[in-house]
Amino acid sequence: MTRSSVRHDPMPAQPSMDGIAVLQPLGLAAVRLSDGFWVERQQVNRNAAIASGRQRLEVAGNLENLTRAAGHADPDAYRGPYFMDSDVYKWLEAVAWEFAREPGDELRRDFDEIATIVAAAQQSDGYLNSYVQVTGSPRYADLAFGHELYCYGHLLQAAVAARRAFGDNRLWQVALNVGDHLVRTFAGDGGNRGIDGHPIIEMALVELARESDDRRYAELARTFVERRGYNTLRAHGRHPSYFADRVPVRESTTVEGHAVRAVYLAAGATDVVLEGLDDAGYFAALRTQWQNMVAAKTYVTGGLGSRWDGEAFGDPYELPPDVAYCETCAAIGSVQWSWRMLLATGEVQYADLIERTLFNGMLAGVSLDGDEFFYVNALQLRSDVVSDDHRHPVNGRRGWFDVACCPPNVMRTLASLGGYVATRTADGVQVHQYASGTIDAGTARLRVQTAYPWDDVVDIEVEEPGDREFEIAVRIPAWCASATVTVDEDEHPVSPGYHRVRRQWRAGEHLRVRLPQPARVTVGHPRADAVRGCVAIERGPLVYCVEQVDHPGLAIDDLEFRSLGAVERVEELLGGIDVVRFTAAAHGSDQDVAASAVPFFAWANRGAAPMRVWLPLAQVLP
Repeated sequence: MTRSSVRHDPMPAQPSMDGIAVLQPLGLAAVRLSDGFWVERQQVNRNAAIASGRQRLEVAGNLENLTRAAGHADPDAYRGPYFMDSDVYKWLEAVAWEFAREPGDELRRDFDEIATIVAAAQQSDGYLNSYVQVTGSPRYADLAFGHELYCYGHLLQAAVAARRAFGDNRLWQVALNVGDHLVRTFAGDGGNRGIDGHPIIEMALVELARESDDRRYAELARTFVERRGYNTLRAHGRHPSYFADRVPVRESTTVEGHAVRAVYLAAGATDVVLEGLDDAGYFAALRTQWQNMVAAKTYVTGGLGSRWDGEAFGDPYELPPDVAYCETCAAIGSVQWSWRMLLATGEVQYADLIERTLFNGMLAGVSLDGDEFFYVNALQLRSDVVSDDHRHPVNGRRGWFDVACCPPNVMRTLASLGGYVATRTADGVQVHQYASGTIDAGTARLRVQTAYPWDDVVDIEVEEPGDREFEIAVRIPAWCASATVTVDEDEHPVSPGYHRVRRQWRAGEHLRVRLPQPARVTVGHPRADAVRGCVAIERGPLVYCVEQVDHPGLAIDDLEFRSLGAVERVEELLGGIDVVRFTAAAHGSDQDVAASAVPFFAWANRGAAPMRVWLPLAQVLP
């Protein structure tokens, strides 16, 4: 891993050129999104969510904790859970990515001011944790639940993002100090043999190694991955499976326990693989874990986690829609893991899941106006639900939470979204996600125009073709059964997967992808008891749901599906959406009723009323 081998383009994951990545990502400098669906969401994220983030952190006490950490211990002065620092760092990461996407003086000023607070709190040996420092607690005394390394992970990720966004900065030196402290404390036979109860330090250490050209950090990440799975974490009544600590990574065949912990660990282990440090058979196991997760533990929205208890994965096919947990952070972790698997393999299924999860599992976690969030993303809200938890969807989206991991996680994901659009190889560019903008792959410059997901055409113009033959690969999603690709007015039907066109391109030539998006029904898996005999409505990459507000006089709890109808654009509804009309019946009735479905990501923006994704098929009455 040499410094000269690392390309500097702001991106969330930047594998070393001498690693094993099949694809090299293109970051926010090379992929510039210009307009359309995702840019609209990014602007709302900037103007509403990120803009209010600093005030949220001040009101909740996160910044006060860090300020107090620079002084004397006072056990009564600390505010909030012991992992409050992590929310600050995720917000700083969001600011850095947003600055890389669209620079702004206020963004940089806020970043520098808070980075100064963080730097002042760091102790002389590199240790930094406001809970421990303010309360006077011993260091690393509760690795299972103390979240010290978890907070470090988000700090390192924020520092790397900032360095890639605007060069050296105060937070970068803080991160290097932390990295050195961790190596001294946890590496080697004489070090602390513990692991953190909440993985993320593994991803962060690898990224720190990539950016600093210091292999020690990646080696420590591998050490943390290798130590996991030996039943060492037991605390507060939780079994080691909750901490992803029951089975070693190289032996595990599925994901289990706390969903966010599990996918963060898998993403970190994949990073270790990408850096060429896989001498324990991790990668074969990670492939199997991902495949089994998708086959039996993933909701139709891409959501993960079927149990409120432990925010956890359930058993295979345990996917109840009404009590689904589907934490927003788990969807984001899924995207991070799938992206790394895509870079390692170039295989289309990973990009397909990223699309499904971004449009549905993640995007439902934030309101259309950008300043309210869901922690939990159930696929059904029944009538007359009584909430026993502030996270319950019946309460609607919230501006912040006591455990505020999800809001800044959404912010950093949307701000860095351009980094998940395209990759390059030595002689080609691969387009994985569709959005209008430009893609500069070095060998060529492309301009993409599309109204996706509302429209089915993606037009790719070759603006600068370079001086040699190269390949453009475009993803045909698994959901699309009748796609076509047109080059030089020559149209061909294509199958799901990557369609590749290699040639000596000329400036001004177009490659047009058409992805027809008729509404379709997805049948519930027969092993998923809760949705056996039910269907979900989908169109293109979007999962749809039925909301009570659109059906006055009809209880959607009783609604049964009969047949699909037309797709209708309604500009005045929910910012402009495509509505799917369908024919239904009330349970026990033979009378057809007109019904409609809206995109799942847009639900609860008119109040948190009853909603459902899965609909039972209407029975034919005798």
